[in-house]
Amino acid sequence: MSVTVRFAPSPTGRLHAGNIRTALLNCMFAQQRGGRLLLRLDDTDRERSTEEFADGIREDLTWLGLAWDREVKQSDRFAIYDAAVEKLKASGRLYPAYETQDELELKRKRQLARGRPPVYDRAALKLTDADREKLESAGQTPHWRFKLETRDVVWNDLIRGEQHVDAASLSDPVLVRADGSYLYTLPSVVDDIDLGITHVVRGEDHVANTAPQIQLFGALGAEPPAFGHHNLLVGPEGQALSKRDRALSIQGMREEGLEPLAVASYSTVIGTSDTVAPHANLHELVVRFSFGKMSRAPARFDVEELRGLNAKLLHALPYEAVAPRLQDMGIKDGQAFWRAVRSNLAVLSDAGAWWLVVKGPLQPVIADAALCEQAAALLPPEPWDESTWERWAADVKQASGIKGKALFQPLRLALTGREHGPELKLLLPLVGRERALARLEGKTA
Repeated sequence: MSVTVRFAPSPTGRLHAGNIRTALLNCMFAQQRGGRLLLRLDDTDRERSTEEFADGIREDLTWLGLAWDREVKQSDRFAIYDAAVEKLKASGRLYPAYETQDELELKRKRQLARGRPPVYDRAALKLTDADREKLESAGQTPHWRFKLETRDVVWNDLIRGEQHVDAASLSDPVLVRADGSYLYTLPSVVDDIDLGITHVVRGEDHVANTAPQIQLFGALGAEPPAFGHHNLLVGPEGQALSKRDRALSIQGMREEGLEPLAVASYSTVIGTSDTVAPHANLHELVVRFSFGKMSRAPARFDVEELRGLNAKLLHALPYEAVAPRLQDMGIKDGQAFWRAVRSNLAVLSDAGAWWLVVKGPLQPVIADAALCEQAAALLPPEPWDESTWERWAADVKQASGIKGKALFQPLRLALTGREHGPELKLLLPLVGRERALARLEGKTA
C-alpha cells in the first residue's frame, strides 16, 4: 500500500531531540516505502503559537536534511473540525458536560479514596433538557465529551505488537473546551482522515490516546491508520530530558557546530539493535531502518556520546564533502590541510584554529630555547614533504642528544603553540620553512 505519514509539531517552541527522533523515523519510513511525508503545524493554541517558531521548525528540519511533500496548518482548517463536531453531535457520540475543574477534581479524589479508578462517571448523560437549560441559564457553558464504546480496542502496533485497551477503563475524552477551542484529539484525527494518513508513528507517550482515537475514526466513518509507538529518550543516567536544556535543542546543536548527519544518525540509532556509528548520508540510515530493530526500553540520549560520534564522522569525511564550507572559512586549496587536521577536529569550526596555526600569525611557546636554537640551525632547505619531519627530528636528536617527549614536545610547542595536535609530519610542510624558522626563534609568524 502507498504510505503517507506526518510529523506534527506545535509551533510553540523550537524542536528538541525528542521531536526530531519522531520526525526522522517518519521520514525514513516514508522514504523506504516510496511514500509521502507531510508537515502539519498544530497551531490551534493561538496564544502560544507563532510564525517565528514555525519558521524555526522548518529551518531545523531543513538543516537535518528532511524534506516534506506538503505543509498544512491546523489554524487554516477549523471549518472541517466544526463539521466533524456537528456530525458527532448528530450521532449522539459527542455530549455536553457541565462540571467545573474543581468539581471534576473532587470526583477524582473521592474515587481514588474508595480505591476506584478515576474514570469520569458520565453524570452529564443523566441530565435532562431542563437540567441543561437551567445550568446554561446560570451561566454554565458546557465542554463536550466523546462517548466511548465500552469495549476492548485492539490494534497491531508497528513497534509494540498487539495492543489491547479496555475502553471501559477510560474517561470519555473532552474534545471541545467550554470556550469552544479544540483539544489535540479531534483536529488530529480529522486531519489524518482528510489528509489520507496511512501510518501514525509517534512516541509511546501517546499509547494511551490511541484507543479513543481509534473509536473516533470509526465514529467519523473512517478506517484508522496503522499506529507505531517508538521508545522515548532519557538522559545517560535514565533521567527525564529537560526541554529547557539548550544542548538538546536542534538550534543549540547547530550553533555548537554539530553535523546534521551525526545528529540524525545518533537520534535514530540509539534505542535500536544497531550500533551507533557515523553514516555518510541519510540514505544509509533509510536502508538500515526497521521498526523491528527498536527496543521497548527507553533510549539513552547522551550529548557527550553524540559529540564523540560527530568527531568520528568528521574524521571520515573526504575533502570534497567539506571543501565549500572550508572555503567559506577562508581556507583555500585545503586538501592537504584537511588530511592533516581532520582527525583532530571535534567540530568543523575547529579547522579555523588549525588554519591559523598553519598560516599564522602565531605566538610560539619556547619551552627549551637551546633545543629550539639547535633545531633552527638544522632546518633543511625546501621543498618539504611528509618525510621532512622525520629526517629533521633525527638530525636534531643526534645533535642534541635529546630524545622522546623531551625532544618532540618543545618542537611542537614552538611550531604550533600547542601541546597536542595533528601529526607534525603533515603539518610541517604546510607551515613552511620561513614560518617554522621564525617560530623556533621565538618570533610571532
